[in-house]
Amino acid sequence: MTENLLLAFGLTAFAGLSTGIGSVLAFFTKTTNTRFLSLALGFSAGVMIYVSMIEIFFKAKESLVEELGAQQGYNLTVLAFFGGILFIGLIDYMIPSGENPHEVRKVEQLGNNKGGVKDIKLMKMGLFTALAIAIHNFPEGLATFMSALNDPALGVAIAMAIAIHNIPEGIAVSVPIYYATGNKKKAFWHSFLSGLSEPVGAIIGYLILMPFLSPLIFGILFAAVAGIMVFISLDELLPAAREYGKHHWSIYGMIAGMAIMAASLLLFA
Repeated sequence: MTENLLLAFGLTAFAGLSTGIGSVLAFFTKTTNTRFLSLALGFSAGVMIYVSMIEIFFKAKESLVEELGAQQGYNLTVLAFFGGILFIGLIDYMIPSGENPHEVRKVEQLGNNKGGVKDIKLMKMGLFTALAIAIHNFPEGLATFMSALNDPALGVAIAMAIAIHNIPEGIAVSVPIYYATGNKKKAFWHSFLSGLSEPVGAIIGYLILMPFLSPLIFGILFAAVAGIMVFISLDELLPAAREYGKHHWSIYGMIAGMAIMAASLLLFA
């Protein structure tokens, strides 16, 4: 149990702090590789949709059916699934659209700023984006942690998918902060720290929920996790992939993500 706990926390920290990778890409590349990002975001969506609908939802259902019986267990699984969607949807709704972390920004937007232009509006945008990401990533951290705790192999796949989707978020924080200040270190650390909410979400979830964790609570929570990840995929990952201008590549990536996730589940079943 202790080993699983450490692995789950480590995977959650890796997924969250990968916002720093996006920041580094913004500083050391001259142009955004839109084809790669479309493919990667689509791949991430495919992994998360497939694993949510095929694996996590049915594990939640098994747990709840065992506790409550076939009909009540299935009903509660569906309610918890849509409850997870409602939860992440409300968080998304409360974030102002101007500061939404899923507003696509490219490396090219760094421009030729070399003199550290002090632009208060841009700085505010970057800081609000960092805060929005921190709020938004909190339930993602809980989702990654709970999945890894229950099934380490599943946790690795989900952590990788969320890490990929956090890379553009890192760019979204870095671009305005660097352009406003000319300070790469400041832009990097704001981007990096915005991902800390994922491991924080994991710790808080663990401390609050673990004393009460029963098959019933686990089933409800796992079904909600499935809903959260489906919403993230449909509302954030696939639209972002399309905004990078490579629609077909995002779909190819999604199908590849589903296929690889299916193959891994078959191999480790």
